[in-house]
Amino acid sequence: MASFPKRYADAVARLRVPSGFLIVAAFAWFSRPTLRSLAAGLPVSFVGLALRAWSAGCLAKNTELATGGPYAYTRNPLYLGTLLVAAGLAIASWSGGLGVLFAAVFLLVYLPVIELEEQHLRELFRDYAAYAARVPALWPRFPGAARQAHRFRWSLYWKNQEYQAAAGWLAGVALLVWKALR
Repeated sequence: MASFPKRYADAVARLRVPSGFLIVAAFAWFSRPTLRSLAAGLPVSFVGLALRAWSAGCLAKNTELATGGPYAYTRNPLYLGTLLVAAGLAIASWSGGLGVLFAAVFLLVYLPVIELEEQHLRELFRDYAAYAARVPALWPRFPGAARQAHRFRWSLYWKNQEYQAAAGWLAGVALLVWKALR
């Protein structure tokens, strides 16, 4: 993964939430879904949402290093899930411009945030370096992945407030369906 200067990564991390509002506004304005684009994109975005839910239910932030469940295949399953949600919604929206916007935000905002989080985890957990050496940062590796049991816990799903992503996804899907049917 690319290395970003800490000052840049810190500044970009502060832009993550405002950029989300920009994307929602652009999504609402520029999406031109069809029934065919919905059929192609919504399953992709749902898989991303399910990955985010599974990840959140296996993540005890700052108390234990998550290495099981989806974390056995990629160090950043929440971000991979976000990428899939965005890609699926871009396909469903039938707007190439939104796809470019989502990709730009992921590259310019989320990749530096991932790096900041990894720096934090390296400081917090001394065994993070060994974990990072065997598990890829974003694109999952399935063959040979250590399949550590890590039970999904609804309590972690709720504590990590992943229901907010599900609510946002449902709102986005409702908007797309409404626009496609009118």
